[in-house]
Amino acid sequence: MSVQGLNSTFLRQVPMSVDTETCKHEITYFGVTNVNVDSRTIGSVDVWRCAFCKKRFCEEKQLGIDSIVDYVGMPKIEPDEKWAVLVRRLFKGKDRWKLVRLKQNGTLKVENPDDKVIEIQIKDFKVDDPHHTSFLIDDNINKAIEI
Repeated sequence: MSVQGLNSTFLRQVPMSVDTETCKHEITYFGVTNVNVDSRTIGSVDVWRCAFCKKRFCEEKQLGIDSIVDYVGMPKIEPDEKWAVLVRRLFKGKDRWKLVRLKQNGTLKVENPDDKVIEIQIKDFKVDDPHHTSFLIDDNINKAIEI
């Protein structure tokens, strides 16, 4: 028996393309995006990825905030959306940023810390608003973004 034969029982046969919606995800840690203000980290976004279908999942972490989320498991994202950090230029500290899901075009409804729900225009996965900006997580994995 060859060495390759011994290892074959440990290899899982996975098709070359896997449907991300029917995949039984096997999540592994992929990286982090740090969120900085004046070169000081105030939070981060942990990025996880399925080992089979390569779909990414994100989790927001704000320093000093130990809130319990209202869902079990990894946050869901639609196939036509991308993860992004939304920066609110009119707010300070922990209220200045939020993890959001952006579509390629359309509007994003966001509740601000002052309890107002606003609609922000999205064009080509970017926020098109003078009081907000965005950073795609895919472009900033294992990097720091300065807000």
